[in-house]
Amino acid sequence: MTFSIIAKKMPQPKFLPMTRTEMDKLGWDRPDIILVSGDSYIDHPSFGMPLLGRVLSAHGFKVALICQPDWNNPKAIEELGRPRLYAGVSAGALDSMVAHYTSFRKKRSDDAYTPGGRAGSRPNRACIIYTNLIKKAFKGLPVIIGGIEASLRRTSHYDFWTDKVRKTILMDSKADLLIYGMGERAMLEAAIRLSEREEPSASYLKGIAGTAFMGNPEDIEDGAKLIELPSHQDIMDDPQQLMKATLALEEQVHFGDTWAIQPVDKRHVVITPPSKYLSTEELDWLYSLPFARLPHPIYKDKGKIPAAAMIEFSITSHRGCGGGCSFCSIAMHQGRHIRSRSRKSILEELKRMQEHPDFRGSVSDIGGPSANMWNARCTLERGKCKRKSCLVPKVCPNFKYDQQANLKLYRDAQKMDGIKHVRVASGVRYDLGQQNKHSLKEIFKEFVGGQLKVAPEHIVPSVLKHMRKPDLPIFESFLEMFSAESQKAGKEQYVIPYLMSAFPGCTDNDMRQLGSWLAARGWKPRQVQCFIPTPGTIATAMFYCETDPAGNKIYVAKTDAQRLKQHRILIPDPGRDPRSMKQGKNKQDNGRRNKSEPKDKTELKTKKGKNNDHDNSGTNGAAKSKNFNRKNKGKSFAKRKKI
Repeated sequence: MTFSIIAKKMPQPKFLPMTRTEMDKLGWDRPDIILVSGDSYIDHPSFGMPLLGRVLSAHGFKVALICQPDWNNPKAIEELGRPRLYAGVSAGALDSMVAHYTSFRKKRSDDAYTPGGRAGSRPNRACIIYTNLIKKAFKGLPVIIGGIEASLRRTSHYDFWTDKVRKTILMDSKADLLIYGMGERAMLEAAIRLSEREEPSASYLKGIAGTAFMGNPEDIEDGAKLIELPSHQDIMDDPQQLMKATLALEEQVHFGDTWAIQPVDKRHVVITPPSKYLSTEELDWLYSLPFARLPHPIYKDKGKIPAAAMIEFSITSHRGCGGGCSFCSIAMHQGRHIRSRSRKSILEELKRMQEHPDFRGSVSDIGGPSANMWNARCTLERGKCKRKSCLVPKVCPNFKYDQQANLKLYRDAQKMDGIKHVRVASGVRYDLGQQNKHSLKEIFKEFVGGQLKVAPEHIVPSVLKHMRKPDLPIFESFLEMFSAESQKAGKEQYVIPYLMSAFPGCTDNDMRQLGSWLAARGWKPRQVQCFIPTPGTIATAMFYCETDPAGNKIYVAKTDAQRLKQHRILIPDPGRDPRSMKQGKNKQDNGRRNKSEPKDKTELKTKKGKNNDHDNSGTNGAAKSKNFNRKNKGKSFAKRKKI
């Protein structure tokens, strides 16, 4: 069944209930659906569970949330009563293992999605733990897992923290259904299917688009296109089979019309074709739902939630990313095809934002995975393109976008009554931006609030090729233009570049070349991300197999000692505060880029510049927003004033 998610909106409470008292006030004896999350409840469309809860609630379903429950106490799940239909489970915006551990397997001391930023409010492997709690509390209740942690573990996957290949998370968790990718259609269809039955049963959930379940070949539609993945045992016997499986799943998501199946022991993981992307009209409807844009009042006296402050006044303009970087989960989770909201919808959300009690006129971001892909599209029919990236090695001629329209959107937003500033905090694709240099220059002048995020990651051609990143001359050209235009505008502005160490295929000598390139410009990196092999990405398969996707042998820094050696080429003492020279507390840097992972900012300074705090904790952008100084050498940036 494929249907629109748009419905006549049912009345909704200001916050979805989290307590029995709230349910009583709404007149509910029990919920239809409970959603369990490893994050605290921030009623904002940037967070998966609140967004899904609002969609379901708009269709008349009674939805309650259980956020960061005590996983040692089954009664924490029982308080709201047995749901009538099903329970949904997510580890949260982050993979729970990435939320807990740095790239060197050190325990993190904070969690940006928790009141007070305190660590320890979600368990390791949260999807497994929460599902087991629900199964014990409500026997026979269908349980659906989703979000980044479940989505990227839908088949056999390499697990960095145990250094082994694990089976599908469906088997470890005993969940009845796994939703991969964006879950609005699948969650709604599951609710509708179960609501039409007298006795809800997991057997009615098989076959929903965008899902995986334990089944058999007979569950696949007759005549359907099918990808047969290497079995779990095949991958255990031959590491190269993990690369084959990962590439096949990437293809399944991109083409959008194929089933996949993987034998695991004497059973099978059956993966339906991806859910149909939401249309512009559906996205407009979704973001018009009555989000409070605030944390639930239950956290009033428990401290601020760092992630809430970061995204509070941001606008999501689109989904998906055409980049297809080998280390990033966006292409596997949101897809490479861009889906954009209408200009009218975005401006209407800005009007509603002004009703927020804390809004002071500054919009932190209008963007998505990057700011300058709004309204981009592929002119080919889905399934016809076989490229791994729309932008690398060159921008595809079939990838169309209008940066002038992007610029006009920002200008129209900033002209609105009550809006003082509009920024592009989500950063830009510098290679795409240079396709229309005039518009990019205007964005530099008008909408960069002193800092602009870009992700060169490295400078060595072979490493960039493994990463699926553009060549260095493109980045250097961008830097020259950014510096020149900022100076013309009389503005002191700085690029925040992401750099990465220990990427598969990156040697110690490659890191030295990167260090020399930085030193030649008088730049000293303050933070660098050490690659974390998170499940489901091509880069992780490269790490495990020690080959590139074509099967060619590559060097991989696999041990912690090898990884730390590379990291120290740029960051000599990653655990030490360079100002105080005192040992930092769990401030090891963290790899990325799963978009399920925290983003660490790379800070650079000139040799004469002042140091900033060395904070590598990583909080998906909610970490302290530091800057770095540059010597004004033409190819670099204007010198930073003391703030």
